[in-house]
Amino acid sequence: IVPDKFKGTLTALQAAEAIARGWRSVRPADGLDLLPMSDGGDGFGEIISRLLGAEPNTVATVDAAHQPIDAAWGWHAATKVAVVESARVVGLAMLPPKKFHPYDLDTFGLGAVLRAAAARGAGRCLVGIGGSATNDGGFGLARALGWRFLTGADAAIERWTDLGELARLAPPLAPIRFHDLTVAVDVQNPLLGPTGCSRVYGPQKGLVEFDVADRALGRLAEVVAATTGVDYAAQRGAGAAGGLGFGLLAFAGACLEQGIDIFKRYARLEDRVRASQLVVTGEGAIDAQTLMGKGVGEIAALCQRLGVPCLGIAGVVSERERARERFDATYALAPDLTDTASALREPALWLERAAALAAQQSASD
Repeated sequence: IVPDKFKGTLTALQAAEAIARGWRSVRPADGLDLLPMSDGGDGFGEIISRLLGAEPNTVATVDAAHQPIDAAWGWHAATKVAVVESARVVGLAMLPPKKFHPYDLDTFGLGAVLRAAAARGAGRCLVGIGGSATNDGGFGLARALGWRFLTGADAAIERWTDLGELARLAPPLAPIRFHDLTVAVDVQNPLLGPTGCSRVYGPQKGLVEFDVADRALGRLAEVVAATTGVDYAAQRGAGAAGGLGFGLLAFAGACLEQGIDIFKRYARLEDRVRASQLVVTGEGAIDAQTLMGKGVGEIAALCQRLGVPCLGIAGVVSERERARERFDATYALAPDLTDTASALREPALWLERAAALAAQQSASD
């Protein structure tokens, strides 16, 4: 049982437990292996930390609106691996809806978490960056790590929306260093353009006019490219998390990797699927993004390759015909079992019932 989160209603672990309860109500003798998953977004830190056996740590920092918080991160001393989830620091879900404009939010608070991991002696740091509230191209993070952004008059730029005036960069006097800083991304968007972070993901964060963001991030990308000789903005995943992927590449020496691949590796997923007779996965919506490489779609593709049946359960299934190409069967909470309002109000209950239905039909098959 390997679901992702049901965004806004259930964590991946809660979803796995609900599916297990529903399945056991029909087939109590089956052996169930619960494996909540993350492809780099909300829940990445908890899930990868559990797989590693990492211990929880906290550090005092600020959220995307610079409000004080204690941010959690994971530490595995034996392997010197740190696990960081940016959604626990600068996540959209941490802020009251519509209270802050993205112009007033940045990734500064994430810097304290990376510094804490480096100070602990981490050789490898895994950072999941999905679910951010920000659209600053990693500007805030870079400032927290000691980078300075200067105008032609050598005045310091302190807001990402003023990056259109950027003339040059000044690197940190004492940069943090990891042997390996791997960033888990769940999307492949570049930083700029019609498929860049501002235009694709900005609206869900409250960004409705793009001129300021385009000018700021465009100038940031130009100066970084001129300074480093590398066009980080065009790299796949640079636009993840409001351009935080770009910022970690350019200012922290990171490499980007599909979050689902990191999960597969640490979960030994292929071995576990081979040892299974059936896989059940799911998320809030099985839709076009699912079938274009998001985590749940990748689980189904792996099952297909290994010849293991795979069922998909979701709040809604908007691509039923296409889903049949990947999944042996799909089940939607709404409208199959209830209406949308009820599914959102009692998601665990309806997920249990969907899993029970899937178990009944599997038994008859």
